[in-house]
Amino acid sequence: MAEKDAGALRDAPRQWRVTASETPFEGGKTSVRTDRVVMPDGSVAARDYQVHPGSVAVLALDEQDRVLVISQYRHPVRHKLWEIPAGLLDVPGENPLGAARRELYEEAHVKAEDWRVLVDVYTSPGGSDEAVRIFLARGLSDADGERFEVCDEEADMEVARVPLAQLVRGALAGDLHNNCLVTGVLALTAARTEGGLDALRPAEAPWPARPFRA
Repeated sequence: MAEKDAGALRDAPRQWRVTASETPFEGGKTSVRTDRVVMPDGSVAARDYQVHPGSVAVLALDEQDRVLVISQYRHPVRHKLWEIPAGLLDVPGENPLGAARRELYEEAHVKAEDWRVLVDVYTSPGGSDEAVRIFLARGLSDADGERFEVCDEEADMEVARVPLAQLVRGALAGDLHNNCLVTGVLALTAARTEGGLDALRPAEAPWPARPFRA
């Protein structure tokens, strides 16, 4: 087995040939697609996956090293999960930073002065094309104006600020499960040892998974 230089590892865009495609289900925000894909040996296999517009999430860190978190009911997993503010990219080509600012305002009525890209991930690439950009937001303060009116699951949300170290312990103990929260707090912890937070990518860094207008 050949050994790879860790510094040279990079995911590569690749498109295997698709002989047919259909959409057996279309929902309000996402759909399910079935592609018939040509395998390396020439056979054709059906691949079902969720078609998703993409999402943004915000790890908002205050001056006391606390992370802004929300608790929200998630029906598919029958849990009320602790999460970081997040939301869909509702408009094709939407600027992800603008969407992240909106979600932080709507879910927590907070604004931030300093924004960086923390990490980009595919949430479940074996069954969905959802791509998420997680931002780090610092320099927090209360947002101006009236609070955003919430409804449905969001009407039952709790908002808290929790020490980063406590969230890391909760993730490693198996007490916290939301993918953006777990990925975000572990990435932030790692970033502090790999060049520091100011070395993170700028907030408008390119995002090939979801190209956007500047």
